[in-house]
Amino acid sequence: MSRILAIDYGQKRVGLAVTDSEQIIASGLTTVHAKDVMSFLKHYVTKETVIAFVVGEAKNLDNTPSESTRFIEPFVRRLVKEFPHIPIHRVDERFTSKMAFQTMIDSGLKKKARQNKALVDEISATIILQSFLDSL
Repeated sequence: MSRILAIDYGQKRVGLAVTDSEQIIASGLTTVHAKDVMSFLKHYVTKETVIAFVVGEAKNLDNTPSESTRFIEPFVRRLVKEFPHIPIHRVDERFTSKMAFQTMIDSGLKKKARQNKALVDEISATIILQSFLDSL
């Protein structure tokens, strides 16, 4: 079966999440450095069948593009160029970092573990992906 891969793109780190092969459950995959994300994705799609990318869309509360958009859009254009056969879906990512942090608290992670920004990015990608799955 095939998977859907979600991307929470940031200037420094990129959180990644993926569905199970039946595309029912979203799970955190990893966090990679922004400069390494494209090579990671190229390698990943050679091992797994990815039928779609879901990329977080950064917006302000008034629904206008946020400051992060200027970093995300060039990445999305490169993603289209590198993987023209894989469709890209955009999902509003407002509040995902706060939701990820709350998830860490709710799951009982100690304060030291909650300071791991890479884990926050991975959980954010998972929330983005689950939001996409819920909308289907």
